[in-house]
Amino acid sequence: MKLSYPNPSRSFDASSRRVCFWGYDSTIEISFFVEADALKRLCPDMSDAESGFLQAFDAALNRIHEVADKVYARGGKRSYACILAAEDF
Repeated sequence: MKLSYPNPSRSFDASSRRVCFWGYDSTIEISFFVEADALKRLCPDMSDAESGFLQAFDAALNRIHEVADKVYARGGKRSYACILAAEDF
């Protein structure tokens, strides 16, 4: 089963330099964290400001969701939090 992403919210975590978003496996919410290096791989010209992280995330949203599905499935669907690193892309 693919995850669903009905909640378009995302936030920037400045202390960890990553963007957080949420996916759903039926009624179970899974938190995803996209690391800065992953976003830079997807959008090499992004700025290091919060707005740059969020713009890069928005520009690559479909690809990020595809990778999130794979990372979540690879983890055996036992985790409620997944980190998407550069090597996942």
